[in-house]
Amino acid sequence: MRRIIFAPALLASLSGCSLIPHYNRPDLPTTANYPTGPAFTGRGAQSGPQSGAPSSGRIAAADLEWRDFFLDPVLQELIALSLANNRDLRVAAQNVAAARAQYEVQHASLFPTIDAIGSADFEREAPGQVGTSTPLHINAYSLGLNAASYELDLFGKIRSLSKEAQEKYFSLAETRESSQISLVASVASEYLTWLADRDALRVSTQTAQAQQRSFDLTKLTLTQGTQTMLTVAQAESTLRTAEASVEQYTRQVAQDLDEIVLLAGAPLPNGLQTQMLAQRGLAREVAFPALPPGLPSDLLQRRPDIRAAEHTLLAANADIGSARAAFFPSVTLTGSGGTASGGLMKLFGAGTATWLFEPQVSVPIFDAGTNIANLDYSKIQKNIEIANYEKAIQSAFHDVSDALAGRATYTRQMDAETKLVDADQRYYNIAKLRSDAGADTYLNVLVAQTSLFSAQISLIFLNLSEQQNLVTLYKSLGGGWTDRMPPERP
Repeated sequence: MRRIIFAPALLASLSGCSLIPHYNRPDLPTTANYPTGPAFTGRGAQSGPQSGAPSSGRIAAADLEWRDFFLDPVLQELIALSLANNRDLRVAAQNVAAARAQYEVQHASLFPTIDAIGSADFEREAPGQVGTSTPLHINAYSLGLNAASYELDLFGKIRSLSKEAQEKYFSLAETRESSQISLVASVASEYLTWLADRDALRVSTQTAQAQQRSFDLTKLTLTQGTQTMLTVAQAESTLRTAEASVEQYTRQVAQDLDEIVLLAGAPLPNGLQTQMLAQRGLAREVAFPALPPGLPSDLLQRRPDIRAAEHTLLAANADIGSARAAFFPSVTLTGSGGTASGGLMKLFGAGTATWLFEPQVSVPIFDAGTNIANLDYSKIQKNIEIANYEKAIQSAFHDVSDALAGRATYTRQMDAETKLVDADQRYYNIAKLRSDAGADTYLNVLVAQTSLFSAQISLIFLNLSEQQNLVTLYKSLGGGWTDRMPPERP
């Protein structure tokens, strides 16, 4: 009986063949360095050589905890709340758990299934059926172990399927990490948008109030004959434009807050709402630390979406091994052993032992090309995943390059836009002084006021774009946070 129990384990230890193709990581489908040119140089661009490693004293985004990048205490609370409650993130976590369970099921196929079986049969034969005048009672008892249909993995088919399931699990674990990075970036971006829309609402409200006073004054001077109907119409036009902007940004502020609540996955605590309302607005100076881009090849380790794509490629590579193994014979073992007796007290007596060992060999002879087609399909799927992996690298390269181009150009554009606001402010002040002195018409004041309002709104959203671009750069370089960890290996 001990031989029967340990025979499958002994035979399993002899099976060490694997038909999984040797894996070679595809070449980097991008240039070795990020682009250079006017968009990537100047104030605001990264320091140090364009293609060099992170400069001394600075660490990569993937190694930087998100609390060290997002320094606003209110934003930190929002991000922590979303990481704890966001439903999309919960679904991603459950998908990882499901993939792990599927891997464990597949991995268990490498080992025999042994069950303990006990049975008792009681039979009564009626008189006459057995040639006697009295009924016959037959009792049978049995107790034993059963190993049913265990396939020896001589050519690595089961191990290939197990490897495939494991790589799919790793891929989903990396996808969950990528979802976390996206969530952190989305919360930060929406919070910045909310601050910018609040600033735009404040400017619109102030402008509308000023233009309401101008409109009232223009109507009053019209009755005194010092203004024309054209001036009054122009004043009313600028007023209604400002009033429309007030309603637009009032709506957007409310919708921004709704989006923040959705990303957070829970109602915002009263204390947090109070802190948010106390915020002064979008800071003019960027508060995020500088991030060195490093080399494009660094993205292979930093970006979880690239790592996920490579695990999917490895899963497709393992599937080829199982498709190859289908061409070879399979050996299935069925065995059982135990004891049987007609009396319960005699169940372990001498001569009651029973055993069964039934090996079965299956050799593929004719399958109408099914195995060949399955192997071709597996190879095609691998080619598809190679393309997906290369596309993930190219997309990451594109994301980083775009963000780097924005880092320098947004800084220079902000400088120019700030000077434009200052110039429009001086223009408005001079036009108002000349109008008050009677040296010019009030139309110039209205034109100057409209130009100033437009420049102020543009500066607010240009500032928003600059800060969101830095959030995008943080995300595209791989992100990072305190609970970062590799997927657990079963």
